[in-house]
Amino acid sequence: MAGFIQIVEFKTSRIDEVQALVEERRPQLEAGSTVRRLSATADRDRPGYYFTIIEFDSLDSAMETSNRPETSEFSAAMAKLCDGPPKFYNLDVWQTW
Repeated sequence: MAGFIQIVEFKTSRIDEVQALVEERRPQLEAGSTVRRLSATADRDRPGYYFTIIEFDSLDSAMETSNRPETSEFSAAMAKLCDGPPKFYNLDVWQTW
């Protein structure tokens, strides 16, 4: 495989608080992380819906980051700011241009 991507879709009416949480926790999340690239996006067609696109070298490296206590703590804090549970898309990359 050429890599692994996880897309997390979430809905929130508290995006300013989400952004503040991300900035507050970013140093702990980045330290020791296996994330190669992260893009935070907003859905233009559905206000209040957001997607985080996280790129990894492999599923194993994604699981390494997923199993970190910092990741679990961040996920729990994020859940409190969302209007429902997130939806996860776990994608094996087979080709990149």
